Amino acid sequence: MAKITSIGTNQKYKVDIKSETGHHIISDEPKDLDGGNLGMMPTELLISALAGCTGATLRMYADRKEWPLEDVHTDIELIENKFKDARIIKTLRVTGDLDEKQRQRLYQIADKCPVHKMLASGLEIETITK
Repeated sequence: MAKITSIGTNQKYKVDIKSETGHHIISDEPKDLDGGNLGMMPTELLISALAGCTGATLRMYADRKEWPLEDVHTDIELIENKFKDARIIKTLRVTGDLDEKQRQRLYQIADKCPVHKMLASGLEIETITK
């Protein structure tokens, strides 16, 4: 289970976000949307979780198999259509002395990361008010 706490500030759209593991980030909107551009936009944070999870999953898999994976390059693009029918395009490139079979297996494993599976499943969000 993961838990995040956020506090919106009086600085327009700036939000301080803290994890229970002790990490801190700032979310904000860009200046052209009247924000302060002090951190990533919320949509960027969402797709960055997918990029991070994909890279970590491929690294864990390759390490377990003792494959010579050097780097995982992940480009993620969120295509929005006024919050309906949004889609994510994930482009992967792996480097290292890997044969074609290993590369193809890593590309298959990329879709198995927990964040990918959550986003693809259409997870349910419950809002509790206090």
